[in-house]
Amino acid sequence: MVDDPSIAAGASAELLFRGIGISSGVVVGRVYLKTPHDDQVVERDISRDEVPREIARFESALIATRRQIRELQAGCDPAVASIFDAHLLILDDRPFIENIILGIENRRKNVDVILVDVAKGFMQSLAKVKDEYLRERVADVQDVTRRIQQNLTGKKSTLADITESGTVVVAADISPSEIVSINKDRVVGIALDLGSPTSHAAILVGKLGIPAVVGLHDLSPAAHKGDPIFIDGGKGLVVVHPSRELIEQLTRVVEARRGITAKLARLKDLAAETRDGYRIVLSANIEVPQDVDAVLTSGAEGVGLFRTEYFFMSRPELPTEEEQLEAYRSVAQRLAPAPMIIRTLDLGGDKFLSNLNVSWEESNPFMGWRAIRFCLAQPDLFRTQLRAILRASTFGNVKIMYPMISTIDEIARANLILDQAKKELMERGHAFNPHIEVGAMIEVPSAALVADLLAHYVQFFSLGTNDLIQYTLAIDRGNERVAYLYEPTHMAILRLMKNTIDVGHRSRIWTGICGGMASDPLMTPLLLGLGIDELSISPAAVPVVKDAIRSISYSEAREIAEAALSSSSSVDVHEMSRELTKKIAPEILELVE
Repeated sequence: MVDDPSIAAGASAELLFRGIGISSGVVVGRVYLKTPHDDQVVERDISRDEVPREIARFESALIATRRQIRELQAGCDPAVASIFDAHLLILDDRPFIENIILGIENRRKNVDVILVDVAKGFMQSLAKVKDEYLRERVADVQDVTRRIQQNLTGKKSTLADITESGTVVVAADISPSEIVSINKDRVVGIALDLGSPTSHAAILVGKLGIPAVVGLHDLSPAAHKGDPIFIDGGKGLVVVHPSRELIEQLTRVVEARRGITAKLARLKDLAAETRDGYRIVLSANIEVPQDVDAVLTSGAEGVGLFRTEYFFMSRPELPTEEEQLEAYRSVAQRLAPAPMIIRTLDLGGDKFLSNLNVSWEESNPFMGWRAIRFCLAQPDLFRTQLRAILRASTFGNVKIMYPMISTIDEIARANLILDQAKKELMERGHAFNPHIEVGAMIEVPSAALVADLLAHYVQFFSLGTNDLIQYTLAIDRGNERVAYLYEPTHMAILRLMKNTIDVGHRSRIWTGICGGMASDPLMTPLLLGLGIDELSISPAAVPVVKDAIRSISYSEAREIAEAALSSSSSVDVHEMSRELTKKIAPEILELVE
């Protein structure tokens, strides 16, 4: 964990920062401080005769930049490469290019100055829009501008030249093209002041597989080159100048975790089954086809949630039916005969598309035009996705799941559009599974309360606990002021879950959970005791949750569930789960606490 013993010798006071964990893992290294790019270029007046030369410099820089971005794409997996499509669009944006050329001609200034001024104008315009996706494209314009500047001046990014092992990159922000140039043999962690979980930078940082935290606000002004620094990418915690005691403690924790992780890896091919033979399906959540590698190595039994909206959001235009088919079919083929549940588009809330001619402006987007409501209002787009899913179902393992069902009418209308999609495929002569299973996500209290009626229209339920908790307890889970009210073990949540599970069993349909609650191994005994049939979690959480399942008996799980359903304190329920876990699988506490 600590390659340099001198790291532990620092006498400076600890500085603690909290942000958003993007990539889990614990590491101690030394700070490489990446200072902000200085956009103040040297301004130079040019004569009329020099204008063609400056325009030629600009065009040469554009050509070089376009070539470099395509080379970056060629060296990335498709999910990462698609992020740079937005950069290529900027390079081909006529207003952007023409404004720079006109600026050179009219203002008689060197292209370096004009480029910065035009780019700033574009970024300021994007920063004012309410669409989060468009606001985050500010970083793309900035990245492309910096790369053009480098090609104008001959200066290159310094991150690719890092030579010191055990380096932790600290910066206000990092551009996507800089991230893909990072040498993972040298850089062991990343900590950024800016960034959100949906930003391109965060997505790329997560793909590096090293501990990373974003949204730290004031870290880079407080850190200095060479400072010892600790990162916990799972908890979003960063400590500059960690004490000797903290480092020794962390070293012990990491060593213990390594041993536990090695033990859990041996569970890969074993069933998710309790000591007394109660078996459930343990699936994984994915966002892009490339995530299947992690599913296959984790020991999961297929995919319980394929979040398709990220496939739509990572590209400048809507994917065609054929492109969607290829993505879904590639996953289904690799997983077969294990199941794959594809959730139809869950846009809205905090996920938007900029490539649709629709307005996303809403005062309360999480309770507005989103998920199944959006799809029913866009039947052509919805039917295209359904056709692609149906065509991928020929492997026999594909299922469809509708998000955020709140009324019976919604699921009836969705099924009607599905029938239309089947009819269109039959007319075209495309093969599909006519008996494909359809499920509903239960993440709205109204759906949980009328589950007995919804059961007539579907073959399975999947509890989306993140939103179910949010809507039931009337809290915004992203609001720090009310974060203390976000209680998965609240009596109302447990009763809604239990009702849904019981209704499903009486109706001879199974019920799964694909929310964050399912990934918490401390909650595993409780969920088993409630009678859940399937858990779908992140691939990284599969081994530890499987260990929790295999360490308990179903009778013990039933006892804790019965006690929880009669308890009036969510804190007591959580403590009961913790104590049981400590008794049956103490190594789990080493990983999660």
